Amino acid sequence: MILRPRPGAWALLFVLRGSIVPVMAPRLLSVALLGVLVVVAARQWPGWVPQLPLPAFALFGLAFSIFLGFRNNVCYDRWWEARSQWGRLIVETRGLARESTALLGPRPELVRRGIGFTHALCARLRKRDELAAARPWLPAEEVAAIAASPNIPDAILLLMNAELARLWREGALSDMLYRGLVARLQGLAEMQSACERILTTPLPFAYTLLLHRAAFLFCLLVPFGLVGVIGLATPIASAMLAYAFFGLDVLGDQLEDPFGEDPNDLPLNAITRMVEIELLATLGETDLPPPLEPVDYFLS
Repeated sequence: MILRPRPGAWALLFVLRGSIVPVMAPRLLSVALLGVLVVVAARQWPGWVPQLPLPAFALFGLAFSIFLGFRNNVCYDRWWEARSQWGRLIVETRGLARESTALLGPRPELVRRGIGFTHALCARLRKRDELAAARPWLPAEEVAAIAASPNIPDAILLLMNAELARLWREGALSDMLYRGLVARLQGLAEMQSACERILTTPLPFAYTLLLHRAAFLFCLLVPFGLVGVIGLATPIASAMLAYAFFGLDVLGDQLEDPFGEDPNDLPLNAITRMVEIELLATLGETDLPPPLEPVDYFLS
């Protein structure tokens, strides 16, 4: 995620870090070059270069922008839901650590499993090694017990649930307190399921393909609609229009998968580190890792 002060009006025109311009620069250059070729051809061979009616482009561009706006709204909803779910993870892990400490005294194994769950879920959503992410927070025998599990975060929740059940059977927890703590684990399980649903259910491919093709077709035909109206300014105007349409298209692609590592994706590493710091603090530890800070305005 990009975190930076908002630049001034003039500096805003030249900001590249966090911008999608580097991603779509080849497309913009291609459209501008096509505009140059169309202008040269229209001057060298007048009558041979088709000049398409500009009002038709305006109408098509308006309709296409509505479709792009709808897609970007859907993608942003996915991004925001993912952020909301990770906010819920913070709430549930804080509550679990706080309540278990207040009711049972410091429970390092339970709290450290909560940290391990957060690291494993971050790795799962970013398609990394889940077991390696959780290993520093679990005893060796528990790591061996869950190594074969296809879902390491869920296996860690199972270990936490088993620990609470053991305490309940031994009488250390009443029925009501047991249900309260298990409800925290259920909240973590629901949060994980929601994130997995977002990760594994992209927008329908046919819809995305339709918009990609329409964006390319529109931007490649724009110079033929502008050359007869603005002449030499056609390459610049074509590139500006391509920036708007390609930009919305690329931004939608980034927001569609909020768990990736693009500049506009969620800072899962930073959130995971924050959970780690806060849960270790509930155990009374003072040698805490520092929070992650943006590097060149990018918070991972």
